[in-house]
Amino acid sequence: MHALAGAEVGSLALGGGDRWSDIDLTFGITRDAAVTEVLDDWTSDLVSRFDAVHLFDLAADPAVYRVFLLADYLQLDVSVAPGPKLPPTSPRFKLLFGEANEPEYIRTPPRDHILGWAVLWARHARICIERGQQWQSEYCVAHLRYHGMELACLRHDLPAYYGKGFEKLPPEDRDSFEGAIVRSLDLDELLRALTSGVKGLLRECELAHDDKRIRQRLSDMTAELALA
Repeated sequence: MHALAGAEVGSLALGGGDRWSDIDLTFGITRDAAVTEVLDDWTSDLVSRFDAVHLFDLAADPAVYRVFLLADYLQLDVSVAPGPKLPPTSPRFKLLFGEANEPEYIRTPPRDHILGWAVLWARHARICIERGQQWQSEYCVAHLRYHGMELACLRHDLPAYYGKGFEKLPPEDRDSFEGAIVRSLDLDELLRALTSGVKGLLRECELAHDDKRIRQRLSDMTAELALA
């Protein structure tokens, strides 16, 4: 037996979630055991007993996350790391056996980091439109919208990862980015969506009193797009 500690994490750990929530289990194993070998053993059992499909592994040193898809769209994430104690990386953590270390919660990137990426996605989208690269343009505008809404989530102290806080944003904040949804790959439509996304980002910057130089750059970009 390699497992020294085990815990359930995520939305189901503390009694929340719904029928669509995934199951997240994490284990601490003996240091002499190889993480991938332990996961492979458990994978064989999950495949034979539950017809699980192994989708991919995600390395987060020293842990490795293995993601499975079971029947009825059920997602199962199993993570394994060497060591006798588990580090809680989220408040949604329920120790099943063994011991846990002090919490080590994953921190959201700083606001200026997300803002910087949002501005770059706006720039990339403009360039792709000029080059006639419709599919890449749509990709860039979408990421501009995602990052802009993540900034709004941070301002309201909501979860910013994977869009988890988007539904909880005040309607006026969501509405400011709705126009950035691309409805076709027509270049005029891409330009319209980009313009709307930049205006939404500028509004967010003004509400949060972000760097004046970035706000000026966005204002310049808004004016330039209006002339395009």
